[in-house]
Amino acid sequence: MSLTSVQIDQRLTAFADPLRCEIIALLAREQLCTCHLVEETGAKQTTVSHHLKVLREMGLVETEPCGRFTYYSLRPDVLDELSDHLGHLSGGARAAAAARRPC
Repeated sequence: MSLTSVQIDQRLTAFADPLRCEIIALLAREQLCTCHLVEETGAKQTTVSHHLKVLREMGLVETEPCGRFTYYSLRPDVLDELSDHLGHLSGGARAAAAARRPC
């Protein structure tokens, strides 16, 4: 699966919110349910649920029901594609450091 520029831009906005960024970092360590994320972040359950919904809609997390709980995990394939895109931009920036368009 290859992401479009719009998908990449939308998914990068996930990292712009401090709480979403914290949730992403926590999910990078282990699968967690909402109650774990509330405990770890200190945020209200409704706030955590809202951010998880956003992350799900962006395709960054997936869910797995487990009894009456839902566990969340990061999608490494999507993170890999974002990383590849940022790596490409970084390579371009290195090349651009030696190029200057005359006025």
